[in-house]
Amino acid sequence: MKKTRVLIIDDSASVRQAMTAILSADPQIEVIAAAADPFAAARYMQAQVPDVITLDVEMPRMDGITFLRRLMAQCPVPVVMCSSLVEEGSETLLQALEAGAVDVILKPRVGVADHLAEAHLLIRETVKGAARARLGARRAPTPRAPQQKLSADAVLPPPTGRAMSKTTEMVVCIGASTGGTEALREVLEELPANSPGIVIVQHMPESFTRAFARRLDGLCQIDVKEAEDGDTVMRGRALIAPGGLRHTMLERQGARYVVSVKEGPLVSRHRPSVDVLFRSAARNAGSNAVGIIMTGMGDDGARGLLEMKTAGARTFAQDEETSIVFGMPKEAIARGAADKVVPLGRIARELLTATAR
Repeated sequence: MKKTRVLIIDDSASVRQAMTAILSADPQIEVIAAAADPFAAARYMQAQVPDVITLDVEMPRMDGITFLRRLMAQCPVPVVMCSSLVEEGSETLLQALEAGAVDVILKPRVGVADHLAEAHLLIRETVKGAARARLGARRAPTPRAPQQKLSADAVLPPPTGRAMSKTTEMVVCIGASTGGTEALREVLEELPANSPGIVIVQHMPESFTRAFARRLDGLCQIDVKEAEDGDTVMRGRALIAPGGLRHTMLERQGARYVVSVKEGPLVSRHRPSVDVLFRSAARNAGSNAVGIIMTGMGDDGARGLLEMKTAGARTFAQDEETSIVFGMPKEAIARGAADKVVPLGRIARELLTATAR
């Protein structure tokens, strides 16, 4: 099997050393060079173009965002942003994803042993997933006037003012990974203000999901927030599962749905896991649920989506052409878990149609 060739760019010698050791531990990865800044990296790339670049955000001679934009314009290569990712830096990383980065990982914390094996596994899996990314033009986040968005009245019944019964309330569960941040933005931007309640698992590092939800909230007609334990799933709101050490599940409380955010082990090599969310939806919502699996590396969500379909839910998978990485959708399709395979630009329409009562 051909190895994934990686170029590491970070101004910290200790981080370059740690990243080299972590990635080289995988027999499918070859670190071809570790550069202290983009200028040194450019010299390495004259001799050999890597399959993936891991890129620091803050560097003294040229910051990572500037280098990323120049790279995407001149010699597009899959880039994974590598950051210490404190809350203050999350907005910068969102800009990196808009500029063409395919994913974000946390820098290895030198000398910190907590969850070390899991963190190293995530770094390696993210880099290998990035190597399969399809790079192409992305639609910029440009909020449009309300009349340019999908009409809720065309596909959703108007509110009746009476409480929803146990058997009629609808909920949508979405899972995504590599390439999913921008894909989710495109879907959620299309939804009208009274769309059905949505719960999302997007694989991303701890502390990043709050900034991601806040950004989407400013772009979309629906409300978007990072999920907290006990949050109600309601019409006009999307909840983003927090990254880190917890899973997000759907539960039923009387005539309403809520999310449960609990600690737990890795499932399908992830936490939060799409499989965990989808399985909880199959168990607690059944035919009142819609499941959507989008771009991403690996198979997380494939089994859970099949459980949702078996329980009577409508299920969709993003197609290969519009997926940055056609891994998770491909696995779901192969298992017969998707009722329909649809391009990114049609997911919002299919979601609304499937939840119309």
